[in-house]
Amino acid sequence: MKSFGFGISSQMIKAAGVGAALLLSASAGQAQTGPFASFNGAWSGTGTVSLSDGSTERIRCKANYKVNGTGQGLQQSLRCASDSYKFDLNSDVISTQGTVSGTWSEASRNIFGDLRGRASDGQIDVFVEASGFAANITVTTRGNRQSVSINSKGEIRGVSITLVRG
Repeated sequence: MKSFGFGISSQMIKAAGVGAALLLSASAGQAQTGPFASFNGAWSGTGTVSLSDGSTERIRCKANYKVNGTGQGLQQSLRCASDSYKFDLNSDVISTQGTVSGTWSEASRNIFGDLRGRASDGQIDVFVEASGFAANITVTTRGNRQSVSINSKGEIRGVSITLVRG
């Protein structure tokens, strides 16, 4: 057996390389099994926002999701705008055995708070709250299509968005 410097054989290096590849593939496999695995990436689409004054406007949206290596953690940004309205929603969540918890913020109104709910099989259902604001949010992902629904009693009464990955 031929040795390289410090007595490490070529077979030991190959074994270490195979071990590293197995660890990387195991962590990639875990990401595919977490509740957020189908969310990863950039999304865009359109929808409507219903305001407390009864008006409804068409909105254009972009979302970006970053899923951690286990598929149990998710960072989300969702930016939507119409000709006269916009919101910039960010969240950072973790799922433990299907229960979701985390924080969220809306930059254009400078509000932030906590969220809690459930996640499984490409769907997140959460209740978000902050001082003077509360809403139910559902995000459902099936393949390259995603729907986002927000319902509240505040300035924003309802949001319905359809997004496509890519």
